Amino acid sequence: MRSDRPLIASIVFLATGLSLIFGYCSGATSFDAAFPLASSALHLDITTTGPAALGGIACTGIGLIFLLWALLAAIVCQLGSLASHSRDSREPNRVVPAERILE
Repeated sequence: MRSDRPLIASIVFLATGLSLIFGYCSGATSFDAAFPLASSALHLDITTTGPAALGGIACTGIGLIFLLWALLAAIVCQLGSLASHSRDSREPNRVVPAERILE
């Protein structure tokens, strides 16, 4: 199982969804920095209305599903390669005849 296509699809869907959400955003952002770090604050209001809100959430959700699929595919691929390396190490070293080398 290859993970390259689900990864590309997840990046496309996540970028589309987040750009719809933040592109049509009409909110406010503020950042307050203070010397004791406990009193520092980041305030972020995201207000997106209309089809961009529904489409952005849908595309972001589909992108997250594709990202999980790509992660599972990468894990399965790595476990498969570990299993094949362990099978190769159990086989004795074989001597290849000279005729096969020259072919």
